[in-house]
Amino acid sequence: MTIRERLEQEEHRTLFKYAAFSDMSEGRDRPDTPDDIRTVYQRDRDRILHSKSFRRLEHKTQVFLAPYGDHYRTRLTHTLEVSQIARTIAVSLGLNEDLTEAIALGHDLGHTPFGHAGERALGRIMNDTVIDGVRQHFLHNEQSVRVVEVLEKDGQGLNLTREVRSGILNHGTGMHPSTLEGCIVQISDKIAYVNHDIDDGIRAGILSEEDLPREITDIAGRSKSERISFFIHDFIRHSEGKPFASLSPEATDLLYGLRSYMTDALYTKSIAKAEESKAEKMIQSLYEYYDSHTEALPPEYIAMIGSGTPKCIVVCDYIAGMTDNYAMHTFEDIYVPRAWEIM
Repeated sequence: MTIRERLEQEEHRTLFKYAAFSDMSEGRDRPDTPDDIRTVYQRDRDRILHSKSFRRLEHKTQVFLAPYGDHYRTRLTHTLEVSQIARTIAVSLGLNEDLTEAIALGHDLGHTPFGHAGERALGRIMNDTVIDGVRQHFLHNEQSVRVVEVLEKDGQGLNLTREVRSGILNHGTGMHPSTLEGCIVQISDKIAYVNHDIDDGIRAGILSEEDLPREITDIAGRSKSERISFFIHDFIRHSEGKPFASLSPEATDLLYGLRSYMTDALYTKSIAKAEESKAEKMIQSLYEYYDSHTEALPPEYIAMIGSGTPKCIVVCDYIAGMTDNYAMHTFEDIYVPRAWEIM
């Protein structure tokens, strides 16, 4: 018996009956020789962790665009915080921790530079594009799946299991992952970003703990740690021993109440978000340039156009994969004139 087989056997002995068992996965799109040490979900986690798109998350905006200071969240730190919350819940409920971690680590791989400002810009561009009578769109969750299926490993993709891809695709509000582990990540994402964005807002001097709605904080807690602990405990109590994984209705209302408050106080009206219109114009300008100068794209993207992928999708792929700094430097190289001297 291999180490992997022992791990699979251990899952059946210890995990909840509704867990996603590694040896019962729906599998991958392309056949893959089983590993003798790692389960399929452990391999998926490792493939994501070692991918280029995962490393780029370190230099992509979470909520504040190009903030001064070392302690504001990036898309990478957000991803790691989601993973930790989700793993804690998964272990407590007897669900598959490896699958949960893989989904959490991969859920934001398709995020654009400048966070949701970049996503809005590419969304508007694609919404104005019609291919074969079909109006196009751009959403970061769908782009995350495209990254792992098509763009990584020079066009080979990571060949992840269907369960991981379902969790990545369906991590947004109102969506339906195919596993309970995916449901855990879906809610852990919201627990993480709401509370950590509050923390960043307080650090920036835009919010204070006293500003938060008391009808929520009196129940959920008056610090980041208290609130995260409250939502984790509620999730576990509400879901333990049941064929679903979710917060209680009462805790759901509290979490969405905090998110609604943050929409008004930080996400849409804060001075810290004032630069986003510039970022959106920058993304628009980069798209227009590469749409007209496809020869300036890297060779692998030019090859995608040559093999039949619509140009608009390839240009979006390239821009979505940029980090904040790379997008700004590229924009500067293209559009900002350089000083010169007459010799």
